[in-house]
Amino acid sequence: MKKYIFVHLLNDFSGSPKVLSQIIQAVQKKGMALELYTGKSESGFLSGLTQNHHQYFYKRSEHKWLTLVTFLSSQLILFFKLLKYINKDVVFYVNTMLPFGAALAGFVMRKPVIYHVHEISLTPLALKHFLRGVIRLTAQKIIFVSNAVRSSEQFLEKKEYVVYNALSNAFVNNALNQNNIKTKDPFNVLMLASLKAYKGLQEFVEIATLLEPNKHISFTLIINATHKEVDIYFRNKNLTKNIKIYSSQSDVIPFYHKASLVLNLSHVDAWVETFGLTIVEAMAFGIPVIVPPVGGPTEIVTDGVEGYLISSHDTNNIAKKIKDLSLNTDIWSRLSENALLRSKYFNQETFEKEIINVLNA
Repeated sequence: MKKYIFVHLLNDFSGSPKVLSQIIQAVQKKGMALELYTGKSESGFLSGLTQNHHQYFYKRSEHKWLTLVTFLSSQLILFFKLLKYINKDVVFYVNTMLPFGAALAGFVMRKPVIYHVHEISLTPLALKHFLRGVIRLTAQKIIFVSNAVRSSEQFLEKKEYVVYNALSNAFVNNALNQNNIKTKDPFNVLMLASLKAYKGLQEFVEIATLLEPNKHISFTLIINATHKEVDIYFRNKNLTKNIKIYSSQSDVIPFYHKASLVLNLSHVDAWVETFGLTIVEAMAFGIPVIVPPVGGPTEIVTDGVEGYLISSHDTNNIAKKIKDLSLNTDIWSRLSENALLRSKYFNQETFEKEIINVLNA
């Protein structure tokens, strides 16, 4: 019986492990055999999915070059760990470009390799060129999370598929149970992001500062990092009283429930959002969004329909939109209804069907 070996680098509460967790659950429903390999971490969306969950060495550092060294070391370790499947009927499923050790192991053992590509903006550029070279060498099938990613990262002579990320039925049911299509008081602006400057953290603070005189508007920022890391990052930054900042959250539903608007402020010139799962999550709650005018978000949001497409560099315009929406119930309600309707396109049944079709192709 063919077994799928799923491989991911960092098991945390970000988008790519969340998507992989949905894929693993779809494979389990079909009774397919699987094993999972991730770099060592405390917990994340991939925790507790299967008893066949193996961990390999990986550790991030505040120093990017040290992180690069540990990353390369981790892939060497992973490569040798996976050689034990040389006489097994397995397929290697590599989630994101990063776990290249699994792809090389599959290549030398002549095993099929499937890549699920989530990212575009990898640095340093030399690393990205290397990872793309590994994909060209090893992959039989490549799944992209959006047409934007496929257009940017296409690989000639490979079987390519676009499968949009989806919301789980459990998440949708939670959203429907708590969703009220009306403005909330106070008007809360929410953003979920990783601890990277290019995710628009400073812009979020700047917008909150611009709108501080508007006492009916509050801001909530959830950062995918530890409490200590968040404290260090904001230690010397002046924060207004209308902003609250939280570290990683395993359950973000209570935050969506209180939100009136969700922002994605990724820098269009430094980090192109390839899909934006938090955008669709927000829309499932009937929450309008403001997102970048490039990349995957443009395949989810139509400007002026479910929200607005605005560059994070245009903080004054974003602040004005927020203020206008907080005061105009009719416009907010129209965007909210459209957002909820659009979110239904990204459903679990379609996602699982398309993923299984790719595996069986």
